[in-house]
Amino acid sequence: MDSQFHSWLASTDSLSPAPEVDPGSQSFDRLWRVFMTARVAIATVLVVLQAFIYALGNNASRSAAAVCIAYLFATLAVRIWARPRPPRRAFDAQWLLTIGVDVLAFSALDFLQSGVMNYTPLFALPVLLSSVLGPILLAFGTAASVTVLLLADAWWTSLQSLADFNARFLQAALSGSGFFLVALLANQLAARLSREEERSQASQSAARMQNQVNQLVIEGLAEGVLVIDARGTVRSVNPASGRLLATKDAARNTRFVLTREKAWQPLVEVMRRTFETQTAQEAEVSLDYPAHGSRRLHVRTRLAKSKSGSNESMCVMFLEDLREMEARVRTEKLAAMGRMSAAVAHEIRNPLAAIAQANALLEEDLRDPGHRQLTSMVRQNAQRLAKIVDEILNVSRAKEQLPAPAVLTLVLDDAVEKIASEWAVQNGTSHRLQVVTRAAHAAVWFEPDHLRRLMVNLLDNALRYASASPQAIQVSTENIAPGKGRLAVWSDGQRLEKTVQAHLFEPFFSSESRSSGLGLYICRELCERYGALIGYQRALRGTTEGNEFFVVLNAGLQPLNDQSPLFEATPLAPLKS
Repeated sequence: MDSQFHSWLASTDSLSPAPEVDPGSQSFDRLWRVFMTARVAIATVLVVLQAFIYALGNNASRSAAAVCIAYLFATLAVRIWARPRPPRRAFDAQWLLTIGVDVLAFSALDFLQSGVMNYTPLFALPVLLSSVLGPILLAFGTAASVTVLLLADAWWTSLQSLADFNARFLQAALSGSGFFLVALLANQLAARLSREEERSQASQSAARMQNQVNQLVIEGLAEGVLVIDARGTVRSVNPASGRLLATKDAARNTRFVLTREKAWQPLVEVMRRTFETQTAQEAEVSLDYPAHGSRRLHVRTRLAKSKSGSNESMCVMFLEDLREMEARVRTEKLAAMGRMSAAVAHEIRNPLAAIAQANALLEEDLRDPGHRQLTSMVRQNAQRLAKIVDEILNVSRAKEQLPAPAVLTLVLDDAVEKIASEWAVQNGTSHRLQVVTRAAHAAVWFEPDHLRRLMVNLLDNALRYASASPQAIQVSTENIAPGKGRLAVWSDGQRLEKTVQAHLFEPFFSSESRSSGLGLYICRELCERYGALIGYQRALRGTTEGNEFFVVLNAGLQPLNDQSPLFEATPLAPLKS
């Protein structure tokens, strides 16, 4: 019964959410259906009254009963098959099917009335319908048509009975004036309600849009955001909170109680202090999870108070991982250190060159083997310092403008084989190195000398951690996609620790004390110049697992001919990370 009743007052479409439908149109549809349902109800009552009168033996009401039955069918037809449409200023087809039918039906009943039955109050329905759902012109037109019909009925009645001539005309005039007043008041009230509804809908739309913007901003924050009431119930969260609190409820954006987990008690204490002191709080807490270990957080709270006092206050809590904060601070320190190191390296370059030159002149005049061993130590360490100075200056120096594409294009397999063979001869590791080239005629976009520096650094790293067994170091190339070449340097060394893997390509990071920690960082910078990708992974070679550094290279724009030199012969300068 309830569902049937609601379906009469509003369509099922209006009960389901439809964001694309105008709310103002939905409001008009609802009012239209209410009026149509009221017409059906009045027609039903009229039919019942006519049946009751006929049952009492008044045969003169047959015509009125026929009018009532016809009116009932007309209202049912409009209610079932007609679709809501705002009336125009003119008396269009919809006016004739609704208001016009009402006026004609009630006029016929008023003309056919017998006994003490008075149908004049029924004219209020079409007047209200036109006033609420239509413009003021249509409302006054309906009131005027009703008044004219009442005056015509009074004139027709006066022709048959002169006794109540004045009374009938006076009653018709008063009724018509009342209908005009009702039309004016109802139309003005409906217009005001419509304006208020439009303002309310505009405010709601702006609030919804602001809420969506706020939600997008909060979801995009790296900080965790919790909105907590005084009872400790989390009303709203963002996705970052699920990661920081290690809970699936926060990730699903559902409500949960903050006091339910023992590990969250430090957050509960900060929340309670916020409500007790009515001031913002800031603290560093540690959340201890038996299964996940501990997590250190920086907590800030703000109190959202209700100005009117009608709503309870809310505690807005901001969570930030202390490890991420320390990482940002460390990055800033590294950047400052890099700028300072570049300045220092630039200042010591000339004195270092003078020391190396003086040592070379001194070494020419020495004959004692012990003295020559000392000058050799000075020369080696001066070269090492010069290499570190060059690396620091290369990192800090602004990126050079890339040469023309023709210079940047080289044949990958030929270049890799030449660089690897020269490196193996220089380091005496030919028996430990295996080169496998499977990228025949592949031309990649890379400057030859930069590729040399890249490969030498990766091979030096592989040699440092590889075993003494044959084929402990492998260099391979392959085509992985049209326009993509892959270079890999593999060694059978032990697995790198996770802490080392996380910082492999960062500047000044090294697992050895006698290294500048710039080698792999420079390799990454070189790859970024040419849009290449460098990475690390554990990989199998046969049955042996080892460390693999791989580089994905882009295709060259202009391949070289076979006669073109790959690069100029330059001495290998190994880079150690």
